[in-house]
Amino acid sequence: MLPVVLASTSPFRRQLLEKLGLPFVTAAPEVDETPLPGENARQLVLRLASAKAQALAKQFPAHLIIGSDQVCVLDGQITGKPHNEDNAIAQLRKARGNIISFYTGLALYNSANGHLQRECEPFDVHFRHLSDAEIAGYVRIERPFQCAGSFKSEGLGIALFDRLEGRDPNTLVGLPLIALCAMLRHEGCNPLL
Repeated sequence: MLPVVLASTSPFRRQLLEKLGLPFVTAAPEVDETPLPGENARQLVLRLASAKAQALAKQFPAHLIIGSDQVCVLDGQITGKPHNEDNAIAQLRKARGNIISFYTGLALYNSANGHLQRECEPFDVHFRHLSDAEIAGYVRIERPFQCAGSFKSEGLGIALFDRLEGRDPNTLVGLPLIALCAMLRHEGCNPLL
C-alpha cells in the first residue's frame, strides 16, 4: 500500500480522515483558488481538488495524495468564508428559510503511476426561518468566521437547520469519506483490511 498524504492543513479535514484509521501525513499545497471566468461551482471544486493533489507530486513521488475543495452556493452565487462577525450575520440572514448547496470536490492522485480519480459530492442544507436574535446568538457563541456558509454543522450549527440532504454527512464538513473509501480501494488501499 502506498503512503497517504492529505493535501490540506485544515484541522476539520484531518479529523475526518483520522476516522479511517489509516496512517497519513498532511502538507499544504500551493494552489491559487481564484475561480476562472465562467467556471461554475462543480467545475471549480473539481479543478482545485485535482490541482491540490497533483501539486504535491514532486514532494511525494510514490504516494496516494488526497485533494479536496469546497464551496457553497446560495441563490446561484458562490458564497465564501465570512471572515468576520458582520459578514457571518449577513450570510445567515440570507440563508434563513433557504437552501445552501455545498459542492465538495475530491481528488485522489497516485503519484507513482499518474492515476487521478476525482468526484464532486453535492450536499444541501435546508435552513430554518431564523430570527435575528438566533442568528446573532449563534455567531456570538460559535464564531464561524472561517467556515463557508457561516456555520459549523458538527457543532451548534446543527440547530440552524430544518434538514440535511446528501449521501455522506462528512461531505458537509469538507471530506466525502464514502467516495474517498471507494477511491482508496481502487488503488489497493482498503481501510477495513
